Amino acid sequence: MTNQNDTLEHQAAVKNGVGRMAFTVLSMMVEFAIFLMLFTYLGKHASIVIEAMHIFSLLLVFVIYGQRQSPSFKMPWIMLILTLPVFGILLYLLIGLNGSTHRMQKEYEGLDKKLLPLLPEDEKVIEKERKRDVRIANLSHYIRRNSGFPVYADTRITYYDDAAEGIEAQKGELKKAERFIFMEYHAIEDAQSWRAIEDILVQKAASGVEVRVFYDDMGSIGFINTDFVEKLKNKGIQCQVFNAFAPGMNIFLNNRDHRKITVIDGKVGFTGGYNLANEYFHVTEPFGFWKDTGVRLVGRAVDSLTVMFLEMWNAIAKKKDADKDFEKYLRQIPESEGPAADEEVGFVQPYADSPLDDVLLGEDVYLSMSEMATDYIWFVTPYLIITDEMTRILSLAARRGVDVRIITPGIPDKKIIYSVTRSYYNGLVRNGVRIFEYTPGFCHAKMSITDDIAATCGTINMDYRSLYHHFENGCLIADCEAVGQIRRDFEKMFAESKDVSEYYRTGRGAFLRIGQMILRLFAPLM
Repeated sequence: MTNQNDTLEHQAAVKNGVGRMAFTVLSMMVEFAIFLMLFTYLGKHASIVIEAMHIFSLLLVFVIYGQRQSPSFKMPWIMLILTLPVFGILLYLLIGLNGSTHRMQKEYEGLDKKLLPLLPEDEKVIEKERKRDVRIANLSHYIRRNSGFPVYADTRITYYDDAAEGIEAQKGELKKAERFIFMEYHAIEDAQSWRAIEDILVQKAASGVEVRVFYDDMGSIGFINTDFVEKLKNKGIQCQVFNAFAPGMNIFLNNRDHRKITVIDGKVGFTGGYNLANEYFHVTEPFGFWKDTGVRLVGRAVDSLTVMFLEMWNAIAKKKDADKDFEKYLRQIPESEGPAADEEVGFVQPYADSPLDDVLLGEDVYLSMSEMATDYIWFVTPYLIITDEMTRILSLAARRGVDVRIITPGIPDKKIIYSVTRSYYNGLVRNGVRIFEYTPGFCHAKMSITDDIAATCGTINMDYRSLYHHFENGCLIADCEAVGQIRRDFEKMFAESKDVSEYYRTGRGAFLRIGQMILRLFAPLM
């Protein structure tokens, strides 16, 4: 009887979430239509309004043109606004203002000024890394300088080639929690997989452990009921929602929290590509085998994940609920519990990317990995919607003899995005980049690896949403066994995938259809 009630509750939650999303989208469409009709009506009856709109659209085009963004991102907006001024202006006001609210920028800047200085840089680690490989040291320097997150040489790294293995390890560590648990995810589905976690969290909260759960409203809107927050609070779990999806011209709406972070007692941390929903752990398989990956960190590098969580949590918390003391959550591992002096654990550098600054950190890390490659650079991504700059760098690497490969899904979860993804193949394969489609199903992993020396694992897709709009996080991993494990996993994925390079270089796939061309043109707006 319990299982039946759980199923009915789950169905009600999904129905509620989908209904709320549908209502919100409908409300925004109505609002958009009202504005459009208003401008159209005024335009028909007052020539001065038409002239004003043309002047405003021209000024807006100059503003967009002068922004420090990729031309691939700016040109679709410019073309849309010049061609359809009213529609283009309204759409830009709705989704094009990329995190440009002054209040939110100040909020995050203020938090970072408090939090990032709590992550000290270790000169000995920097020197050690430089001696091992100057290329990695230079990339670490860039990450530290532009994000504030240091590199560590005292953290053990465990790689999981399947999200199901990662979540089991995660549940095991949650059961050991003694002080606090922080969990931040883009999507939570109130179903079987989450409820197994929730049971542990409830037990821990009852025993006095501080438990916080943080999720993105857009990412979870079809998965949970509106009373999810209250349900958790009634069970002793603190819960907050990032950027609630609601009707209105919310110019912060386009920026979502895409991070996936779990921190336990400041000693153990998890991150990777997987959310907390059934499909990630093979409970359900709507798109074939779901391929996802993650890492566990045990050591001082967990502090960086803790800071990322505290930044996002406090950015939306009410002042009375905001943290007053951050340091009590940091530096929780005694040196006696760290790796031995002769233990080789390599280097790890967790980093966060934000749409509210001028630094395209996620994209820059991928570009730097490609530029420093001398033997090979491999990527796996669920979506491939990239700038002309990234296309050029990947192509240049391939032309200079580097083995450049990209794995994308064999079964799509979003057919329109899949069509756009495939539209990029020809421009890459003509220059020697090899494209593989993962035939067992949908690959949701977001990783790169180069020359057996360094890899990245995290939440950052190779698409405009991740690279420009979302709050993201990743880990640079170097000079450790995990890099070898990631390479072997890539080799396994290649063996299970279909090499479609030749088909998209010379076959029918080499030709863009009209629909693809239109979608490709406006890909940065998706």
